[in-house]
Amino acid sequence: MQGQLPSRMLAVAWQVAQNAAMIRPDPKGYFVTGSDTDVGKTYIACEIVRQLNNQGFKIETRKPAESGCVLSGDGDLLTHDAAALQQANANHETIERICPNRYRAALAPHRAARLENRTVTLQALIDACERDDPAHCLIVEGAGGFYSPLVEDGLNADLANALQLPVIIVVDDRIGAVNQALMTLQAVISSKLHVAAVILNQVAPLDNIGMDNASDIKSYCNSPVFRCGHNAELEQIFEDSHA
Repeated sequence: MQGQLPSRMLAVAWQVAQNAAMIRPDPKGYFVTGSDTDVGKTYIACEIVRQLNNQGFKIETRKPAESGCVLSGDGDLLTHDAAALQQANANHETIERICPNRYRAALAPHRAARLENRTVTLQALIDACERDDPAHCLIVEGAGGFYSPLVEDGLNADLANALQLPVIIVVDDRIGAVNQALMTLQAVISSKLHVAAVILNQVAPLDNIGMDNASDIKSYCNSPVFRCGHNAELEQIFEDSHA
């Protein structure tokens, strides 16, 4: 019919539109932060590692401080987030390298550290995030939200500022996500950091079919916005770096 493209051309046009929405991978890496706690930062960070590995990037991962670790029978503190990052990156790094500061209490890291009579400085976290190889792509996952305390003398925002990596914001895809996303966007932008993307992560299955947080967020910001379904693979967010 006149005015309609053949299905093959429509498929190509759709793919071009998809690629236009993707972001070019930054070889330096990314700082993954949340709009709040329990928004699935680790899940998304692992998906980012997977996608970049598939493009041939050499990855290093860091979760410089993790709370809520479990004491094993032999006295080791077992992590959840750092262990997931380790597995996502094909076990190329030790847990100690990924996460040198592990605490038992499920509190903000600076308070969990106090309960163990430990004091960790911002500089210690910055040092922990140094690459073993300067050519590697570094994925750093924060703890909690962008303004959550990490150490006695710093927030996630301070660590992100020191590392100067592009920031990926993870938001729970639920009612209230627009407010959470925009506040975090403003916080990151006010820190003069680049927002690489906002990722809406369905921590729980959506039960409101009338909700479209992605479209609403896009109306108020210029940053790319992506979705990740509940327990699903993250949609492809990176352009082909070899194209």
